[in-house]
Amino acid sequence: MNLQVVIYPVLSLGGMGLLFGAGLAYASKKFGVEVDPKLMLIRDALPGANCGGCGVPGCDSFAKLVYEGKAPVNGCPVGGAECASALAKIMGVEAKEASKKVAKVICNGDTVRCKERFEYQGVQDCVAATMVAGGSKSCEYGCLGLATCVRACPFDAIEIVDGRIAKIIPEKCTACGKCIEVCPKNVIDMVPYHQDVVITCNNKEPGKVVRQKCSVGCIGCQICVKACPYDAIDFEHNLAVIDYEKCTNCFVCVEKCPTKAIEGNFERRDKNKKDVV
Repeated sequence: MNLQVVIYPVLSLGGMGLLFGAGLAYASKKFGVEVDPKLMLIRDALPGANCGGCGVPGCDSFAKLVYEGKAPVNGCPVGGAECASALAKIMGVEAKEASKKVAKVICNGDTVRCKERFEYQGVQDCVAATMVAGGSKSCEYGCLGLATCVRACPFDAIEIVDGRIAKIIPEKCTACGKCIEVCPKNVIDMVPYHQDVVITCNNKEPGKVVRQKCSVGCIGCQICVKACPYDAIDFEHNLAVIDYEKCTNCFVCVEKCPTKAIEGNFERRDKNKKDVV
């Protein structure tokens, strides 16, 4: 076998590799874009969840906006106060304390309390179920409990409990908003983390209609509106709405609501009372 037949192609390819490598090295040096170390520090201070909870797609995009002064340093819901403090230090600004929020399923109409129109046996997914006559529940605004939000949550903060209804675990929720994006019923909302009183109904139909479908739905009686001593409850679209800025978690509305459509965290309230004493 003639060695020249093997050696020449190898040398030729090796020479071309060196030539191209040198060219790429020159190009990267000539046309490379310098990155400000501050931008890298901001990116490293972020949790890297890439959840979109800040309102932009990914931590790299958010880091760039913070660097350019177009996004607040406390804009990352996953990183929380610790991340905001770190970003504020890097940017040389003061981090304003933002009220922590968590997702909340505003529906308690499980399979016992809310009537089913038919038995759904299709794909176990809320979006798929909604495509079949709007879902099996008689209430078109109710949680279907087929775990679409559970699969979307990157923090394991949602579970399906007895009665086939989704529940958020507040301690795990980072307010990334992924569950809100995928819910076809728009039955998930953001509420302040320390809010003990929440209206858990999203049905905007007249009270008479609601009563026929669900035993824990808001029937529009407005007893809560009249009973609230702080004018913290309004009535819009046949539904009571709490103004969390005014609400003091006094639980008067919870106790007065005839259908228990207003949920109260009595356990946390009682604990807070003990702590005060």
